[in-house]
Amino acid sequence: MAQETPRSEPFDAVDVIRTKRDGGALPDAQVDWVVDAYTRGVVAEEQMSALAMAVLLNGMTRAETARWTAAMIASGERLDLSSGLSRPTADKHSTGGVGDKITLPLAPLVAACGAAVPQLSGRGLGHTGGTLDKMEAIPGWRASLSTDEVRRQLEDVGAVVCAAGADLAPADKRLYALRDVTGTVESVPLIASSIMSKKIAEGTDALVLDVKVGSGAFMKDLASARELAGTMVALGTDAGVRTVALLTDMSTPLGLTAGNALEVRESVEVLAGGGPRDVVDLTLALAREMLAAAGVNGTDPADALADGRAMDVWRRMVAAQGGDADAELPRARETDVVLAPADGVLVRLDALAVGVAAWRLGAGRARREDPVQAGAGVELHAKPGDEVRAGQPLMTLHTDTPERFARAREALEGAADVALQGSRPDVPELVLDRVAG
Repeated sequence: MAQETPRSEPFDAVDVIRTKRDGGALPDAQVDWVVDAYTRGVVAEEQMSALAMAVLLNGMTRAETARWTAAMIASGERLDLSSGLSRPTADKHSTGGVGDKITLPLAPLVAACGAAVPQLSGRGLGHTGGTLDKMEAIPGWRASLSTDEVRRQLEDVGAVVCAAGADLAPADKRLYALRDVTGTVESVPLIASSIMSKKIAEGTDALVLDVKVGSGAFMKDLASARELAGTMVALGTDAGVRTVALLTDMSTPLGLTAGNALEVRESVEVLAGGGPRDVVDLTLALAREMLAAAGVNGTDPADALADGRAMDVWRRMVAAQGGDADAELPRARETDVVLAPADGVLVRLDALAVGVAAWRLGAGRARREDPVQAGAGVELHAKPGDEVRAGQPLMTLHTDTPERFARAREALEGAADVALQGSRPDVPELVLDRVAG
């Protein structure tokens, strides 16, 4: 048998690395090649690590970032989930936070108002929760759907929350894992292209980005969050997707729960017309942006929460993916109560500390292949601005494995500040800024 001739490559990885190392801009052809060659295994892991570090240190121009994003999209399948639907599509992406269960009430709410929501979601890693992990707390619910199933559900129900297919931007999957272990996660061009390659590839008409800012978010300050939001909005706009971003506070956890089944219960409360005020307010703010971007006018999403239409879509959405919306959600076998240290007003509750505690209790994972506990997490009994008394429950920790309580409590040391009564906490506005194309 004749031996296959090795494929001739038009560029050398070392030359590409040197260009970016020295602060140069990569030509389009080199960007296309290096992303494709890495996906094919021609560019070695250590070479892509060096290139990612050079990008982290020296950045990318808008044109480079757009080309990098396009190359990652071209590495796999490009869907058109809006094709053939009787209503416009709108999607939402959050950069991740603590207690961020907004997708769960938001998708059925927007669908109840007349848009279709193709919510291709992911799993949690570290202290930030994953939408799929939360939905999988519902007995029978399945995350994996074929493209035909997604389209049918969008037409019949109006909303779908599911896993992205393996063929959607496969270059990003490899690069994301590499960045996670090489200290190159923080690069704005690489974050933006990672998120937007998948969102553009799914083929939605409109996209609303929820860019979190604060201790529990990836972006700790407003300036870096604005930079990321502006980069992503530009990428979406350049690709023909109507894109807008809201910068929202993540210094304090959203709502009163951080965990999987705990957050599902809270989301159902919102759909039933109740729930914590901050969760309701952010759900409505994002719903209004999604409907406007999709061109759906004349309907107030607050009405769809109040009259039960959003709950009806939720129940149909869950059932369409094999779930039982009436089933009892999992509960952790063990609980441990954290008490308020003094009388006064709770003036600070650190989102990162609560997220790390929930992770250590089993609600999150350290590696993508790790299992999660559906019932694990943190339940909050007070938020900044609330009066508390010494010895009253401040938080309840939930887990199936009580040996985890000690490390969760370690994460919460210094997380809550109680000041004298009459003190006023410095609580930022929920929506800090808006960035549009």
